[in-house]
Amino acid sequence: MYEVYLQALISGLLIGGVYALVAVGLTLIFGVMDIINFAHGEFLMFGMYSAFFASVLLGIDPYIIIPIALPLFFGVGWFVHGILIRPVVGKSHAIQILLTLGLSLFMQALAQFLFSADFQSLQLDYGSSTFELLGARVSYTKLAAFVISVGMCGALWMFLQGTDTGKALRACAEEHEGAQAVGIDLNRMYKVAFGLGIACVAIAGIAMTPFFYVAPLVGPKFTLVAFVIVVLGGLGNIPGAVAGALIVGVVESVGALVMPSPSLKDLAVYVLFIMVLLFRPQGLFGGKGA
Repeated sequence: MYEVYLQALISGLLIGGVYALVAVGLTLIFGVMDIINFAHGEFLMFGMYSAFFASVLLGIDPYIIIPIALPLFFGVGWFVHGILIRPVVGKSHAIQILLTLGLSLFMQALAQFLFSADFQSLQLDYGSSTFELLGARVSYTKLAAFVISVGMCGALWMFLQGTDTGKALRACAEEHEGAQAVGIDLNRMYKVAFGLGIACVAIAGIAMTPFFYVAPLVGPKFTLVAFVIVVLGGLGNIPGAVAGALIVGVVESVGALVMPSPSLKDLAVYVLFIMVLLFRPQGLFGGKGA
């Protein structure tokens, strides 16, 4: 029995690390731009397809394409911001939600047109390899995804703390008008934030491809999980998003054991979500009044 719960704990922490990168991208966009991006998961889906086809058609290991995909999806985010997002910055949240929901539906339809609605899975030589840790089995692919995701979260945090561009992004998140008053180009910072957010979620999708199915409708699940995480961690709080993601991963994994049916595992996450909204609406790690 001990090994079963240990296995659930380890599995939850590993998938929670990937959730962290998804949520960090979302909370960065919200924190800097005050934009609610309901198309977030669809960029993860396209990241998964990029890894899938790179492996199937070109024989490239999905993890190897990450250095190429990072600037590519950053550019995609930069372009999407300039064409679609920039006109609604500063507008009502209702307009922003309708736009990003429309973008989400368009990307789902485009993926179904290009790739069909069939579920795909990537078969790698090492895809089912595991090693033993204290009686539990740990997947190499899930461990690699965890290390990549948490490493990217750490790199992003250091970028925000230690570079001029990162400090400018933080200034925009704190006070838009004040940042503009000291000469910071808000539009450029918004493009950088959106590009980084999209790159984060796309890399999370690539990291998951060796052990998760690929399909046009995979995105909404991760968009919803990311919203739960950023609320738990405090909106705009990157360390809080990482901590919230690990909590959600563990609750989801352990919930699959204690619930009457494994299909109800998400129920435990949403119960936690509702409890936080009721008793600590600023999030577990959000500041007072956040």
